[in-house]
Amino acid sequence: MAVEQPPAHAGEQTQIHNIGYRNYDGPRLGRAYARRSLFSQSLRGAYGLGRSAKSKVLPMILFAVMCVPAAIMVAVAVTTKANELPVEYTRYAILLQAVISLYLAAQAPQTVSRDLRFKTVPLYFSRPIEHSDYVRAKFAAMASALFILTAAPLLVLYVGALLAKLDFADQTKGFAQGLVSVALLSLLFSGIALIISAITPRRGFGIAAVIAVLTISYGAVSTVQAIAYEQGSTADAIAWLGLFSPITLIDGVQTAFLGATSAFPGGEGPSSGTGMVYVIVVLALIAGCYGAMMRRYRKVGL
Repeated sequence: MAVEQPPAHAGEQTQIHNIGYRNYDGPRLGRAYARRSLFSQSLRGAYGLGRSAKSKVLPMILFAVMCVPAAIMVAVAVTTKANELPVEYTRYAILLQAVISLYLAAQAPQTVSRDLRFKTVPLYFSRPIEHSDYVRAKFAAMASALFILTAAPLLVLYVGALLAKLDFADQTKGFAQGLVSVALLSLLFSGIALIISAITPRRGFGIAAVIAVLTISYGAVSTVQAIAYEQGSTADAIAWLGLFSPITLIDGVQTAFLGATSAFPGGEGPSSGTGMVYVIVVLALIAGCYGAMMRRYRKVGL
């Protein structure tokens, strides 16, 4: 492109400089490509891939912590020639919910807070990408990363069960139920963690808030349920209390519809009728988190 520079003094001759700009004639990949690229980059970033070695340490350690107990259970089942696995597929994520919460507390703020802190969000929207594309890519990436974290140990259990020559039909059914459970958990937990992290650009605040919401709420609800059980409250009353914590919500849904054993005091989860309320609340929370993120990024992108 030719740029004309005005003369510094009257009467001087105008000079034309060719600084080499050219028109772009290549393919324009559009919004879909940008959305896929953002999803891929965010998913890789959730495990530290493409980042510094220090960024890979915590997510990889937590991934190992999730899978090692499953491998030990498989080894025990194979060695002792057990008739069933030590733990149900649907119970595994409930037992290791502290690891899941720690992973989200570490990675959800990293997924969204850096863009807010360094004010790079408007740069995304200067490209052929909309607010909805950004939110969908981030939400899908975080949910996919969490699904990988929670489904991998179930796969270890399933392969080990087949190696131990346990009943194929029973193990396949249990594995499928476990995948449905962790898929729902991934959507719910990711939505909650992302909207909390998107509220503040400070990563430290986001980490503390995610831990507080996911773990403290579970501890509080479990304590109140235990007190209610000791005082002779009905199973329905205990089940209604489970609506106030994300992990007990998942527990209630899988108990009512996926044949899981409840972790509620007394081992009685919600009935089918109450379970429908659990499903509605879970879906409403997922939709609410998505809608809140859309509203948040409409303001941030201005």
